[in-house]
Amino acid sequence: MATDLISASHSSATAPASKRRRLGWDDPSPAAHSDAACLHFHISTVFPAPSSPQTIQTSCVGALQNVTCSQKMAAHQLAFRRKDSPPWLEDDKDGHYSFNLGDDLTSRYKILQKMGEGTFGKVLECWDRDAKELVAIKVIRSAEKYREAAMIEVDVLRILGKHDRSGSRGCVQIRRWFDYRNHICIVFEKLGPSLFDFLRTNDYRPFSVELVRDFGRQLLESVAYMHSLSLIHTDLKPENVLLVSPEYTKVVDRKNTTKHSLLMKRVPKSSRVKLIDFGSTTNDRECSFSVVSTRHYRAPEVILGCGWSSPCDIWSMGCILVELCSGEVLFQTHENLEHLAMMERVLGLIPPHLIKRSTGKAQDYFRHGKKLIWPDRSTSGESIRAVHRLPRLRDLVMEHTDKYASSLVDLLEHMLKYDPYERPTAMKALEHPFFQSLS
Repeated sequence: MATDLISASHSSATAPASKRRRLGWDDPSPAAHSDAACLHFHISTVFPAPSSPQTIQTSCVGALQNVTCSQKMAAHQLAFRRKDSPPWLEDDKDGHYSFNLGDDLTSRYKILQKMGEGTFGKVLECWDRDAKELVAIKVIRSAEKYREAAMIEVDVLRILGKHDRSGSRGCVQIRRWFDYRNHICIVFEKLGPSLFDFLRTNDYRPFSVELVRDFGRQLLESVAYMHSLSLIHTDLKPENVLLVSPEYTKVVDRKNTTKHSLLMKRVPKSSRVKLIDFGSTTNDRECSFSVVSTRHYRAPEVILGCGWSSPCDIWSMGCILVELCSGEVLFQTHENLEHLAMMERVLGLIPPHLIKRSTGKAQDYFRHGKKLIWPDRSTSGESIRAVHRLPRLRDLVMEHTDKYASSLVDLLEHMLKYDPYERPTAMKALEHPFFQSLS
């Protein structure tokens, strides 16, 4: 049977780091079956040892760094291939798990449909025979780097769950995890579509300002919870925000309906959402200079190489709120220079003190360290038109929002400050009149 690993204990790890080996469950290699040794998986390179373990924040980060797979399972839990296992299918060329609808994912789960796919792997809707419920299982690609990222996500999920037994903090809850045919499988509660998918199936017609307020409040509460544990999500975007329920109603789209054409749009029956995808989550012990976040939601300090920390999540939240109220991605670009030009078009000039802190190639984006060099010789006409089409932030919000527009603009202008130190914390943002006026 599958090795269920969610309930295994964590204790201080003193063994030296070693490369993570494959589990023995349902492994075609005879050598793997004969190896009953426990696995070691250290993530201390991702989560460095905190200087003081006396607070909740540092103890949570410490829990991440001291975890080994050997502590998550006992040797006797490693089982051999079951006689009733489904036929073995080779992974595809990229290491994605191959399956047929109706196959068993271990004897416990029956695969009903594919819910989604990404660089990490696939998400499958499955029937849990033991719990008698539908679940979503994230099946990670077999490549080692994706397996390691999945184990980091498991540890983050366990920390989030440990401090939120009721599940009221708005982060998706893990049921368990196991290793199946060299694929880390993470079992989650089944939720509804992402906010991005809902927008897409609604022809990118924006949500009402009341729904934007409700979504924003919940997401900021989730982000505040993560930040209180010294965790930074680093990949906030509408694709990673899921409605709890898939149910919706259809109402008249009054803004686009004319006397000759009656248009309808979908409205979620419930505004409850949950945050997902913690595979890129890191700790907030100090600034990092790596590149994080999906391009459209990437903060300027990340692009400029100034070093980033938890405020990068606040910038991403600002971009999400604009998208939800307008139906359009705020910065639709795939190139750094154009991205910065779009920021200046929407938000005004990048402050000189932030430009001075830029490093590496980012320094080449500015003339004499003061003015953005855009357009340059390589800038296409299409890029120039894309930037010039963008309105100022206030005009953009006013165009799509009738009620509470001024309050929302003020909130966004604070969340989208160029200087990360000038952005409000998630907790402070929740105190903004935009959320108070609609309560």
